[in-house]
Amino acid sequence: MKETILQFGTGNFLRGFADWFVDALNKQGLYEGKVVVVSPTNSAAVEKLNAQNGAYHLILRGLDQGKEICETTKITCVSRAVNPYRDFDAFLALAENPDLRFVISNTTEAGIRYDDSCSFDDRPAASFPGKLTQLLYRRYQRGLGGLILLACELIDDNGKALEDCVLRYAEQWNLGDGFTAWLKEENRFCGTLVDRIVTGFPAGEAEDIFAKLGCRDALLDTAEPYHLWVIEGDCEKELPLQKAGFNVIWTDDVRPYKKMKVRILNGSHTSLVFPSLLCGVETVGDSLRDEQLCAFLHTCLFEYILPTLGETEENRAFAAAVLERFANPYIRHLWKSIALNSVSKYTARVLPTVTDYKTQHGALPRPLVFSLACLLQYYKENDPQDDAAAVDKIKTQDVPAVLADTALWGADLSAWTALVEESLRQIEQNGIREAIRWSMS
Repeated sequence: MKETILQFGTGNFLRGFADWFVDALNKQGLYEGKVVVVSPTNSAAVEKLNAQNGAYHLILRGLDQGKEICETTKITCVSRAVNPYRDFDAFLALAENPDLRFVISNTTEAGIRYDDSCSFDDRPAASFPGKLTQLLYRRYQRGLGGLILLACELIDDNGKALEDCVLRYAEQWNLGDGFTAWLKEENRFCGTLVDRIVTGFPAGEAEDIFAKLGCRDALLDTAEPYHLWVIEGDCEKELPLQKAGFNVIWTDDVRPYKKMKVRILNGSHTSLVFPSLLCGVETVGDSLRDEQLCAFLHTCLFEYILPTLGETEENRAFAAAVLERFANPYIRHLWKSIALNSVSKYTARVLPTVTDYKTQHGALPRPLVFSLACLLQYYKENDPQDDAAAVDKIKTQDVPAVLADTALWGADLSAWTALVEESLRQIEQNGIREAIRWSMS
């Protein structure tokens, strides 16, 4: 089988997401292609992949429409892995493959960045876009056609950001107008939105799983059943993901889907995290099993977030899936991890819903504002991991000053002062449980 897909990224996520798609396409007879993996860093994962000839097991487990599932698949679509730091010539040789058609990348949020210290003569360039430019230039030199690039990094406009970096390197390195024209005319840099929790190697269970598999697997990967891949463009004829039955959306604009994900999934997390922590509840799953916290989540989601966003069939289905994902018994998702950098998270994930609700209904949504009061209470009582200046302001300033600080929230929230102060008074005088009950009344 020919190598048709180049993948930048050796980590758990792409192996539990994109490679799962490709493997299924091959097994269904809808596609015929292998994935060659490139390590964006000098990673030992390359040796592990090659030692197992690219094969590994993926376990999907969790809830699917109320039914608990646990499915194990042997992924066989990866042909080999290449480390450009140890064999740069082998890396460039990938560009000379006429069968290569797609590039998939997930190099973390920091991966798509322009580093002007990179040189064309570096072996390889330090940045991921620099390496990609070196690869694409070799392909251009050989007179081969362009590629379809699917950027999966979790940043806004990831495809456009990657294209901009490559074009800047082409200019910085004086690679010529012909190469720049080829980049723009023959390559498609597609923005995407990816959604699946990939929990990776199950260290505490590995030996029991190996016994059931009848073999050891250093690349064993685990993930939830849910998946969503929104891709700008339409390559269904070449990569028939919808025909295979996957939750894949080809679109001209990924932004509405990102808004859906941020407000429903991320907004629910951020609304629930500090009421849960103040109650002494440690994980997302524990909150879903707590009658009161589960009711608080449902109130935030179905009375405020969804009505404000728009109760479309797509949004309702996504919300229902989010609740199942939160309740997944196989995922121990710690609230303390979710609580990292919550000032900026609240601003991006919850504040827009509060603003829209106030515009539409003329009143503040009490539970969502209460969740901000819980954030302030938690920050005053604990040592949260967040921007040091933001933490210091919350700890040392009074509520009106904190809410009026546009550097914290990107807006003046002085109109929230009375409700936030009353929320804090409820917590202090009656305790967090009674305060939660009050917030939903």
